[in-house]
Amino acid sequence: MIKNLLANILFLVALSSYGQLNLKPDTISTTNMPVQGDSLAVPQIQAKQDSVSKPVLEAVITYTAKDSTIADFENQKVYMYKNGVVNYQSIELKADYIMLDFANKEVYAEGLPDSTGTLVGNPIFKDGDEEFESKTLRYNFETQKGIIADVKTAQGDGFVHSQITKKISKDAFVLKDGKYTTCDAEHPHFYLYLTKAKVISNKKIITGPAYMVLEDFPINFPRIPFGYFPTSTTYTSGILVPTYGEEQSRGFFLREGGYYWAANDHFDLAVRGDIYSKGSWATKVHTNYKVRYRYSGSFDFSYNLNKTSEEPLPDASTSRGFSLTWSHSQDSKANPNRTFSANVNLSTSSFDKENSYLNSSQSIGNYLQTQKSSSISYSQKFENTPFNMSLNMRHSQNSRDTTISLSMPELTVNMSKVNPFKVKNRVGAVKWYEKISFSYSGNIKNSISNVKEKEILNQSIIKDWQNGWRHSIPISLPSFNLLKFINMSPSFNYSERWYTNYINKRYDPDYLNPKSGEEDHVVVDTIYSFRRNYEYSYSLSSSTNIYGNYIMRNPNSRIKQIRHKITPSVSFSYTPDFGQKKFKFWDSYFDGTGKEQFYSHFERGVFGYTGRGESGAISFSLSNNLEAKVLEVNDSVASKDEKPKYKKVKIIDNLGMSASYNMIADSMKLTPISLNARTTIKGVSVNFGANMNPYMVDNKGQVYDEYVWNHLKGFKKLGRLTNANMSFGMNFESKKDKKEEEKKGQESQNNDESERDDEIQYMDFNIPWSFRFDYSFYYNNPYKPDSNGKMKGTINQSLNFGGRLSLTENWQMDMNTNFDIQAMKFSFTTVNITRTLHCWSMSFNFVPFGDRKSYSFSLSASSAMLRDLKISKQSSWRDN
Repeated sequence: MIKNLLANILFLVALSSYGQLNLKPDTISTTNMPVQGDSLAVPQIQAKQDSVSKPVLEAVITYTAKDSTIADFENQKVYMYKNGVVNYQSIELKADYIMLDFANKEVYAEGLPDSTGTLVGNPIFKDGDEEFESKTLRYNFETQKGIIADVKTAQGDGFVHSQITKKISKDAFVLKDGKYTTCDAEHPHFYLYLTKAKVISNKKIITGPAYMVLEDFPINFPRIPFGYFPTSTTYTSGILVPTYGEEQSRGFFLREGGYYWAANDHFDLAVRGDIYSKGSWATKVHTNYKVRYRYSGSFDFSYNLNKTSEEPLPDASTSRGFSLTWSHSQDSKANPNRTFSANVNLSTSSFDKENSYLNSSQSIGNYLQTQKSSSISYSQKFENTPFNMSLNMRHSQNSRDTTISLSMPELTVNMSKVNPFKVKNRVGAVKWYEKISFSYSGNIKNSISNVKEKEILNQSIIKDWQNGWRHSIPISLPSFNLLKFINMSPSFNYSERWYTNYINKRYDPDYLNPKSGEEDHVVVDTIYSFRRNYEYSYSLSSSTNIYGNYIMRNPNSRIKQIRHKITPSVSFSYTPDFGQKKFKFWDSYFDGTGKEQFYSHFERGVFGYTGRGESGAISFSLSNNLEAKVLEVNDSVASKDEKPKYKKVKIIDNLGMSASYNMIADSMKLTPISLNARTTIKGVSVNFGANMNPYMVDNKGQVYDEYVWNHLKGFKKLGRLTNANMSFGMNFESKKDKKEEEKKGQESQNNDESERDDEIQYMDFNIPWSFRFDYSFYYNNPYKPDSNGKMKGTINQSLNFGGRLSLTENWQMDMNTNFDIQAMKFSFTTVNITRTLHCWSMSFNFVPFGDRKSYSFSLSASSAMLRDLKISKQSSWRDN
């Protein structure tokens, strides 16, 4: 202890060469100068120079080492060996060898070789949030400048490597012959070679001439004369660099260039644009917003003008289009009783076809998409009441026929099921009338359907839009069991519709339809007045389950039991004839032949209209389910006391039929018979469905009241097959998580000179792969005579193929196509090849044939920071 204290006093005497010391009374003490092993804590020392007192260093320097600490009092230096650590203000330095030079206020650090000669314990320098590792380091505490050899430092999402680096201030350093990369490997797989650069920590990197190096192969062309890389740890505003290229039809282009505005922590905005040398252009707006624990969303809007070729060439054309998407979701913690959400996807019909580059799965999906829909919804639950409401706006469109349907607004008010006669403080058994319950659903709707998108803004809200209010009140009566096993459920349903207009029809032999220009002679008058129509019905439904079991007699059979489940369901419903004059829902007129034609005053109503004719229908359905109980096979030998294990195997998931018979109808009492089946065979799901009309049809395609089974034989005896469908698909893939043990063998070869044993190692060539195909069959026969008087059905068959092959861990190939069996040709086909290696990726997308024949090749860094550091080549489908 005395020896260490003496060493500290001598060290302070050595430091007195800075000038006259002005120490506080308690500066030299054992408490302020602790000695722990080989570490020294140096107190703050003040020197007096030119009669002005100022500190030699602004803070205390502390240092320690694991192996040894040696003080050189003559040269005012301290040497630390093995796991040395120096701390000064926010600076921390770690290395296996550190030299502190108090005379020059410098520190030098480097690693030391281990027993194998490998250099270990290289300097790790940390100043605040900045940290880097180097081979050697020399740093001045006063000027905050230094020389660093073989340095690696993290800057934002990237890394900077340099052989010799000069630190010129606390936050900046310059380098020569450096590397910038987003690869975190010790030897980066790719980098941007920097001839010279200046780095401002966590802000930006400014470079001189630079070029890309990939797997140590320099790509000298193209070279960039200078570069600017933002490395801020927080998102900031800035310019979005465009991509460039050429298309034959639209010319040279710059795409996706613009400006990004980082407004605040809750909102940002990006404005991008495309421009082509032949006049085409596009503008795009994207924004994200988020308030934690409340809501989040994004908004996109795009508008484009495409010009192909040039006037006055015959193939010159101009098209305009837009796309709008909006996604909004509310956090579940924001409000348990009130929610607001939006999912909007709206565009012109040709937008996705004209602006899909087919170089990603998302753009391919947009190109193949023909149906779009949107919804904006607000819902409210009224606490401690059975009521809730929702307000919606909906949209749907079909890009094939360019039609659009809108519903705005649409208000729904619901009341959950209540029991009005239930006694709160009841004593004894529940009475039957207490089980009576009812609910309410009200729907207000204003909509327009199947209008061409070019005409939607010209539609009159009063004349062309449909609106109304529908009320539904279902009443459930107590259910009961008939014959112990049959469940009977009676019910009553009441529905009412309110409309603000209705129609009247009359026959006029001189009338010409202004829309179609044809002489249909039927005048339709719209009367704008409040009218209502209603309907009610009674129903009684019953269902039960019938089980049958068959136990196998063969004791060696793995199948031990087969169970057959039959679920029959029968219901009866009665609806009065609301076509009678007293209801005033239906009317009639006489056409030119004197035949009376009936029509409903509300046939244009948004919620439909009340049917005509009395109905007393019996509906019946039958479903079957077949399962087997199978003994599981175990490779290991089971003990005598171990019970056998069984598993359930489905043979037929469902085999059913349904139909309805109207006992009160004058004719055509039986509805078409519907058949359906579903089963799974060794992982292959098979689905089947068909509809059969039980009535005959004449040569003109008119159905008449004669049953098919009275005239036909065989399968046709069941009815006329009007449509049928069948589909199945299969998935194949390589075995997963299964590795064979390495096989080794020896082979002896005898020859005239020597005998040698060769050890053979069998390599695992198992390549992960997957393949799927889906087959679909559809038959339709409306039984309408063609030009030759024949009533032929149409058959559509298609095969969808798709697969993935992983040649290696990093190589992957995907293929998707569709084959039309009727046309005997392939439809849209894509082939995608990707190669990934840690920090960079290569992709090749290929459409081999068709009107979208094209390809794109891209070799780029995986990091979004260097997304513009790439080599790309593409051929546009517009150039076909």
